[in-house]
Amino acid sequence: MKKLVTLGELLLRFTPPGHLKLIQTETFEAIFGGAEANVAVSARNYGIESYYVTKLPAHDIGTAAINSLRKWGVGTDYIARGGERIGTYFFERGAGMRPAQIVYDRKHSSMAEAVPSDFDWDAIFEGKDWFHWSGITPALSPTARDICLAAVKAAKEHGVRVSVDLNYRGRMWTHEEAGEAMKELCRYSDVCITSDDDAEIFGLYPDDAPIPDGKPDLWNFQSVAQRLKDTFDFDEVAVMRRRTLTAGKGLWDAMLLDKDGFHWGKVLDIEIVDTIGCGDAFCGGFISAELLGYDAQKKLNFASAAGCLKHTVDGDFNMVSIDDVHSLMANSGSMEVKR
Repeated sequence: MKKLVTLGELLLRFTPPGHLKLIQTETFEAIFGGAEANVAVSARNYGIESYYVTKLPAHDIGTAAINSLRKWGVGTDYIARGGERIGTYFFERGAGMRPAQIVYDRKHSSMAEAVPSDFDWDAIFEGKDWFHWSGITPALSPTARDICLAAVKAAKEHGVRVSVDLNYRGRMWTHEEAGEAMKELCRYSDVCITSDDDAEIFGLYPDDAPIPDGKPDLWNFQSVAQRLKDTFDFDEVAVMRRRTLTAGKGLWDAMLLDKDGFHWGKVLDIEIVDTIGCGDAFCGGFISAELLGYDAQKKLNFASAAGCLKHTVDGDFNMVSIDDVHSLMANSGSMEVKR
């Protein structure tokens, strides 16, 4: 079985019930999640042995967070314990033309105040095949950036394939801060996964020219993908995009650039139950598909279908099986009750 390691901050998410706004609710639903943890859970559901690296406080909430990963079979062997608090965020579901919104409360968390010596990367990467990180982690703090740099360097020394999701968060740092920090980190990565606007941290924007008739919707992102590939010597660049029509409906598509050129995914209609973790589901699907030996087009289709399905799942984790993803890929997903 192939082995994946992800690094990030595990968060406690608070969500008002139904479609209540944050300013009107008196109760919250509480679950755990976080970008890289979401990737680890997805990959484990597809048969990949997955490990999650983070730092959590040594109290009952930290233990509950670890147990939320163990429930899905994710390895927690390398989680450091210490610090005083777990990062949190508050998520307000959108409705109709009112978009969803997030309020972060993650400063001075255990992971934000972690230091490189908390993690033994030689032990972590021994016998592993893939390492995944995202641009959210170095945004946490200067020491988190140091941890990311130590991790990607160690992964390369151990011959582990490295992927990055650019995952820019404007409420955590500026384009300029992100671009400066990510340039060095990306040079140690083999695969880049990005949304249609995250590459703006490097000053990369899509072509203004209209998309020619009959061409894929992401046609004008070819230059962005090519410049990312050339600048950082990536083997592969995958771009995903969600066009939200209302809080409950949208369109989802993706493209891939590799050594053989461009590959295009289908535009998929999405019904949105939860917007959180959909890009992470794409990442988890993409990494898993490559580790399972899928060819480029099947890999892109698998990742896109996984991301599409996550929109229907409440919570951070994409709790779907490999059969669910294959069913959507084959356009054979039945709306009948499975008995």
